[in-house]
Amino acid sequence: SYRASAQQALERLLALEPDNAEGLRIAANLAYDTGDFPEAEKRFRTYLDKHPADASAITDLGSVMLFQDRTAEAEVLKDFELNALGAFRAVKAALPALKGSSAATASVVLFSTVAVGQGFATHASVAMAKGAVEGLTRTLAAELSPKIRVNAIAPSLTKTPLASFMTANPATAQAIAAMHPLQRLGEADEVAALAVFLLSDQAGWITGQVIGVDGGRSTLRVKA
Repeated sequence: SYRASAQQALERLLALEPDNAEGLRIAANLAYDTGDFPEAEKRFRTYLDKHPADASAITDLGSVMLFQDRTAEAEVLKDFELNALGAFRAVKAALPALKGSSAATASVVLFSTVAVGQGFATHASVAMAKGAVEGLTRTLAAELSPKIRVNAIAPSLTKTPLASFMTANPATAQAIAAMHPLQRLGEADEVAALAVFLLSDQAGWITGQVIGVDGGRSTLRVKA
C-alpha cells in the first residue's frame, strides 16, 4: 500500500517538526492521495487559509517499485502519478499560500532518489518518475525565486516500511548496505532532519539543489 507506507514514513518528519504537523500531514497527503485529489486540495487550502505561516512546509513523499519485464504500463503510470504529478499537485495547491507567506522566503522540499543519477538496474519506473521531480525542482526554483525556495532530497535505500521488501531479509539488507561507502542503510530520521533544515530559515540561501542523503553512494567509489 503506497498510502500506508508513506504515512508511516511521514511520522518521522512530523516528530521532528511538531509545530507544523497538521500542515505537513495534509501537504504530504496531496502527494499520495491521488485517488481524490480535489478533496485533498480542498482540505489543504482550507488549512492554509487558517494557518498561513505553515505555508513554508510543503513535502512530497513517494514510492519504491522495482521494474521488471512483466511490469504493466498501468503500474508505471501509477508510479509517475504518485511521484511526479503528486509533487506538481502539492506545489500547485500550496502556491497561493506560499506566495502570500510572511516569511522571508517560503520553502518547498520534494523527494527524489539516488537511482536517478546512478542508473540502477530494475529502477526504470521510479528513476523516470523521480527524474521528473528533479527537473521540477530546478525549474520551480528558477520560476519562483526569490520569494520561494525549492529543493529536493535524494536518499539511497532507507530503513522504512516502504522498503521492507528489500530490507526484511538480513542477508539482502547487508549486501545492499555494503554497496555504500558508509557500509550501512539510511535511517528515516537522517532524511527527515535534512528536510527540517531545508524548510527552516537556516537554509535561506539554498535553492534549486538536489541533495543526496545516501551514505556516499552517489559520489564515492571506495573499492578499486
